Amino acid sequence: MNHPSGNTIEIREVTNKKDLKTFIRIPWGIYRDDPNWIAPLMLDRKEAFSAKHPYFKHAIWQAWVAYRDGKPVGRISAQIDELHQQRYNNKTGFFGLIEAPDDPAVFAALFATAENWLREKGMRQVLGPFNLGINQEVGILVEGFDTPPRIMSSHSARYYGAAIEACGYQPAQDLLAYEADIKDYTVPETMLTLVQRSAGHVKIRPLEKKNMAADFEVMRDIFNDAWHNNWNFVPFTREEFWAIGKELLMVIPSNFIQVAEIDGEAAAFIVLLPDINEAVADLNGRLLPFGWAKLLWRLKVRFPKSSRLPLMGVRQKYQNTIFGPAMAYLLIEAGFKVGRAKGLERVEMSWILESNKGVRNIIEKFGSKITKRYRMYQKALDGS
Repeated sequence: MNHPSGNTIEIREVTNKKDLKTFIRIPWGIYRDDPNWIAPLMLDRKEAFSAKHPYFKHAIWQAWVAYRDGKPVGRISAQIDELHQQRYNNKTGFFGLIEAPDDPAVFAALFATAENWLREKGMRQVLGPFNLGINQEVGILVEGFDTPPRIMSSHSARYYGAAIEACGYQPAQDLLAYEADIKDYTVPETMLTLVQRSAGHVKIRPLEKKNMAADFEVMRDIFNDAWHNNWNFVPFTREEFWAIGKELLMVIPSNFIQVAEIDGEAAAFIVLLPDINEAVADLNGRLLPFGWAKLLWRLKVRFPKSSRLPLMGVRQKYQNTIFGPAMAYLLIEAGFKVGRAKGLERVEMSWILESNKGVRNIIEKFGSKITKRYRMYQKALDGS
């Protein structure tokens, strides 16, 4: 494809480790002047795209890099998730990992390539961004550019939303990030009443490391039940949830994971993550030769002040009873308590579907404010 200025744009498939390294490094060029971008750890990105990652047991993908005058300038991926197809049977494929300069021709070439790949494989609609699946990073940042992203969430250039829409995409769903000050907040009277009415039935406990495998499986079961009716839900597989759990416990105290039981039955859980982005912001994606030492020292000695609450679930059978909001409140309060003990001051709760009024109502009662908005986009694939 020729750029209006005469420069040639070439799209190349990622086919080997060298190509993958180029693909991973694209954001460094896009965000070189953005003080709020946090370089991802190269080791983490390589593992995420490894054929051994459990996501690829139920999904296929292809990645591409855009070159202009022989230099890599942009990237995109396309995915087809078999678990999504089994659940919805709607021939919807995904795009993801989109990064490009403020150049309509680069965006157009990347999306055309990804769409053609999906179309050739029988997909009739494309949805994204998913980096790479629904249970990983999702969405394009459209509000909240002036602060860095929290752990396991993404950052985008201001022009991305308009550039994607210029390629024929329509907004499909907005996801919100809320932030709360955990040092000083007021407990809502309605929540105290629910807790009092639930007294004697609900018990909150931390993850039991000696029974870690069993607790992870219980949490996965709760999550898959709690989120079953959510937008584009795809269940966590045992391998995916276990991989995430083991990775998290390398960097977080076990009591940052809390489980709620009702009369002895595990019924809800919450995960609080210290914002590792604070600790790695100056490492430029490198853990070697001294990055590991810096990261471990910072987590032990200078624990982050910010955190993120990315996972919470309450079994469906309790969601419309007094126990549902009571457990949600008690879990959040337990998370805040252990966070304060480690010196945390702020927590981001994300992502929350804009349409999820019930959860939004609970977290807004803690005085939480919307700080970021992420957008999902969709497009029909003509000619499928």
